[in-house]
Amino acid sequence: MCNTIKQLFKTNTILINKKILVKGWVKHKRINKLKTFLIINDGSTIKNLQIILEKEDKTINLGVYLKIKGRLVFSKGKKQTLELVANHIKIYGIFKSKDLQNTILQPKKHSYKKLREQSYLRFRTNFFSSIMRIRHNVSYLIHKYFNNNGFYYIHTPIITNYDTEGSSNLFKVTTFKTNDLKSDFFGENAYLTVSGQMHGESAALGLRKIYTFGPVFRAEQSKTPRHLAEFWMVEPEIAFFNLKNNMFLAEEFIKYIIKNILILSKDDIESLDKTNIIFKNLTNILKQEFKRIQYSQVIRILIKNGYDINWGQDINYEHEKFLVESYFKAPIIIFNYPIDIKPFYMRKNKDKTTVAAMDIIFPNVGEIIGGSQREERYDILLSQIKYFKLNSTILEWYINTRRFSTVPHSGFGLGFDRLVQFITNMKNIKEVIPFPRSINKIYT
Repeated sequence: MCNTIKQLFKTNTILINKKILVKGWVKHKRINKLKTFLIINDGSTIKNLQIILEKEDKTINLGVYLKIKGRLVFSKGKKQTLELVANHIKIYGIFKSKDLQNTILQPKKHSYKKLREQSYLRFRTNFFSSIMRIRHNVSYLIHKYFNNNGFYYIHTPIITNYDTEGSSNLFKVTTFKTNDLKSDFFGENAYLTVSGQMHGESAALGLRKIYTFGPVFRAEQSKTPRHLAEFWMVEPEIAFFNLKNNMFLAEEFIKYIIKNILILSKDDIESLDKTNIIFKNLTNILKQEFKRIQYSQVIRILIKNGYDINWGQDINYEHEKFLVESYFKAPIIIFNYPIDIKPFYMRKNKDKTTVAAMDIIFPNVGEIIGGSQREERYDILLSQIKYFKLNSTILEWYINTRRFSTVPHSGFGLGFDRLVQFITNMKNIKEVIPFPRSINKIYT
């Protein structure tokens, strides 16, 4: 049976002096007198394993894959605790060492931009493999949290015929170069979804507590380090839930992930955290209660501090950064936004000028969660659709979720990639997704 390097470091006392089999690729190589020393990694952990060959071997290049049989021993060196004395090696995928010079596999420091240009090789680097293992563990914790709390996982459509958010930044899906809708595949306009929320609502009204976790797409003309054209969204939806419940759930959920990622991804976080800033960022989130503040109060604070903004305008990243990093010095939940800057489906408040919306703002990445209590009242939902001049025919199925009995319900969307970006303290969101897609660029 083949052992992973992660398993070897976990069970070293049991396997010492035993014959074992490992597989991995060469990260480093040096020849000392008659021996060859190899450092290999297999992707299971940030830790590497040293291999000792009792003879000189010049045929093994950096980056090649090996199958190695040998005896596991405690290392006499200071840089590792274990090493493998090899007695048999099989080499896979031999290539010329000169070809290595054109890749990011060279044993030297590369810029993040250079790494993105060869995204297909990023997984073999220490930096990116750590990011991906952390990303996996965050995903695992999301599913674990919802499963433990009685939520059902729903797969909502990726292809839709409407714009959930009302932003019109949609990717069109078509099989034709013309606008002949009758001859097109669906016979009507079709788009890549910007959110699974509305279909999630219909599921919650039958299953009570559901969540979606899938890709969403937005054709925003944005080149900021916080935006992608294709990214992942986590969207729970809960029946019999109001805005207050929603804010509580969102804070508990995100703190659960951060608390447990510090345990699950300890080695990988430490490998990225050269200055201890990641640990500090994450523990600060856990120590503080998220500050809840109404939109109207936010506007007063911003005006008082010299920002040119009026009630009714949206809050941008510059404002968010000031609020969480300078003014409150803590994550904040802004709620009760003006009707005109939020989508039609958000519940109208008693003041008739605001809706029961909420956004959670984090340091470094800005908005990380957006949500609301949904407008469950049939007549008011119809009036909102009319007010925003939306196509009620396309939305008839959604309207019917209120027409055929309904209850108060709420939900939110977590930007999964932004959460991973915050956890890893990456300045650019493109570093935390396997193959980033952004304006003017598809990385392969």
